[in-house]
This record gives sequence, structure tokens and C-alpha cells, in this order.
Amino acid sequence: MFNLEKLKHQGTVALPSLFTIGNMACGFFAILAAIDKEFARAGWLIIGAMVMDSLDGRVARLVKAESKFGVEIDSLADFLSFGVAPAYIMYLFLLKDYGFWGYPVAFIYALCGVLRLARFNVMSHDGKSSKKYFTGLPIPAGAGILASFVLSYSLLESDSVSHSMKFISSELPLIYTMIPFLMIGIGLLMVSNIPYAAFKSGNLFKPRTVGGLVFGVAFITLIFAYPQNSIFIVFSLYVLSGVIARLWRAFYPISKQQEADKETPPPAEPVS
Repeated sequence: MFNLEKLKHQGTVALPSLFTIGNMACGFFAILAAIDKEFARAGWLIIGAMVMDSLDGRVARLVKAESKFGVEIDSLADFLSFGVAPAYIMYLFLLKDYGFWGYPVAFIYALCGVLRLARFNVMSHDGKSSKKYFTGLPIPAGAGILASFVLSYSLLESDSVSHSMKFISSELPLIYTMIPFLMIGIGLLMVSNIPYAAFKSGNLFKPRTVGGLVFGVAFITLIFAYPQNSIFIVFSLYVLSGVIARLWRAFYPISKQQEADKETPPPAEPVS
């Protein structure tokens, strides 16, 4: 005789893992697409993996089905979809043109990705992870900027240039030549201690002002009009946000102290 309650519980626990498997499937098929030189399709599959990855954790928290098994399989899926797959796609897309030097660049990115995931797991197990900030650039964001670059650059090689922003299209050839250095930089950001916003708040996307509503509508319109370029811009701004915030925190206290020193009058000379 079937235990209906037990069956429901098992189904609830397995539900988040279905999204994790979807994440892994997108990463795997992205590699196959790159082998077939379908780079645009590979890029969209990486974006699809990111959607699956964002859903599995939220679903697990929603149905209260978080588990150690889920954390471990999620990390393995992330390494495939956001570590191995982007590195392999970028190698076939352009790093192979650099000969021997394409190998270490792709490997450094993947290595930093797995180190980032390992550190995240250790911090999660020790209860040291923050709900507001990530320590280091999240590996999906690193994969996102690479995948969106491939999507944007693919527009230049197709008949869809009219669907690309002119100021983005004009800069893509320059970015193309800098990709090896950018990949290493992204890898170093992943293993750095620079905090990045986690955006786990449920009220994040709820407009509270008329200006916020207008911005949201404009952003959604931009996504529909120029999806590839818009995704590339979003990930680029996110990657830069952590660096800019760190530089601001590093220099702002100094400038604030200097300003305070200027406002403080010099001590009066003693009267003889």
C-alpha cells in the first residue's frame, strides 16, 4: 500500500533537483553546440542554465527541501555549466587562434571557477555565507558575461546587425582582442574577496516609485529590442560594480579624513 504523504515528501525533495539537472543539461548541450560551431545556440544554453540555477535554490527554499545533497549536486552542475562549458566555448570561439596560450587561459578560468564553488560550499557549511553579498564574483555571472559576449559578437557575423546597438557593435572587435585578459581577470575576481550583491531579496524587483516603474518598463523594452546586447551590458555592469564599490570604499575614507582635516582649524599657538 502506497504512503501518499511519503510520496509527496519525496516529490517535494526531488523538485529542486529537476532544475539542477536542467542546469546541467543546458551546460552539456552548450558544449555539444560549440563543437558543432553553433556558438549562438551555445550562448543561449548557458543563459538557460543560469535561469535553471536561479530557480533550483529558490524552489528548494520555497518548499523547504534544502539538503546537503542538493548543495553538492548544484555545485557540480555549476562547474559544468559555468566553468567547463564557457571555457570550452571560448576556446573554440577564439582562444584556439592564440595557439598554445589558449590552453592556459581557458584552464585558468575553469580552475578559478571550481575554487570559487569550493569556497562557497565551505562557507555555507560553516554558516559564514551572507544573504546580502557573495564573496567574489559568482561563477554564473562570469559565465554570463562570456556567453552574452558570444551572443553579441555573433550578431556581427550574421545578417542581424540591425538588432545590435551601434555603440556596442563598434566596441566588440576591441573586446574580442582583449578576451584572454578579460577571462583571466574574471577568474581572479571569482576567487577574490570583493563582495558582490546577492539580489536574494524578494522585494528587489517590486517598483516602489514611479521612477522605478518607468525604469523597469524601459529595461524590459530594451531586453526585448536588443536581447543579446542588453544581457551583455547587464553582466558587464554587474562585474564592474564590485570593483568600483571596492575602489570607492578604499579611497572614500581617505578623502573623508582629508576633508575633515581641512575643516579642522590649526591649534592656536601658545602665548609666551
